[in-house]
Amino acid sequence: MNRRDFLKAASGVAGGAAAASTAASAAGQEETTTTSGTSGTSTGTGTGTGTGTGTSGGGGGGGTETVQVGPGGEYVFTPGTDSPLYITPGTTVEFVWESDNHNVNPTSVPEGASWEGHKPIENTGFSFSSTFETTGTYEYQCDPHAGLGMVGTIVVNETGQAPSSGGGGGEADPEHMGVPFQAHWVGIATILAIIASLMFTFYVIKYGESAHTSSPGRK
Repeated sequence: MNRRDFLKAASGVAGGAAAASTAASAAGQEETTTTSGTSGTSTGTGTGTGTGTGTSGGGGGGGTETVQVGPGGEYVFTPGTDSPLYITPGTTVEFVWESDNHNVNPTSVPEGASWEGHKPIENTGFSFSSTFETTGTYEYQCDPHAGLGMVGTIVVNETGQAPSSGGGGGEADPEHMGVPFQAHWVGIATILAIIASLMFTFYVIKYGESAHTSSPGRK
């Protein structure tokens, strides 16, 4: 091989190496710019969404319920504060912020459950969902307003309803009739007293005096 042919061959090898290096560099750059998205994120302005689970795994399938967070600016969860929310296992609960500066911080969960709620403070329009699989009682609060009574309760049981206080006789709970339970006892006692008074009055009018009282001339 003469000197000219040697230089041409060397130039070809160098050009091929440079092209290969450029291709490898381009391939490496494409790989490093690939990113994966994240789910269950939220924003501080209350415009994001989030997800969570009541246990360490498992999906939904038990329907969906909604809990309003601070509706009307009141420091309550509806339902949850005035009365517990009863659901069946597998139910998804969506927490929807109706006013600002609230969070959902669990204070007690059943054994085996890993519900973490949503601890960051969020504002109106924010929402997140949790699916509850483990039966038991979940208690939570809004940290900024816990002292004002902003606490909530979720009860997961097989019926999704409050336990019956009766013994299977189908009797209605007086407290569910719109009148406090104590008032019923007061009413019953009053009726009995009236009946007793009427019976005593009737006896006195008819017989004039007690049968155990002797007349003045009677021995």
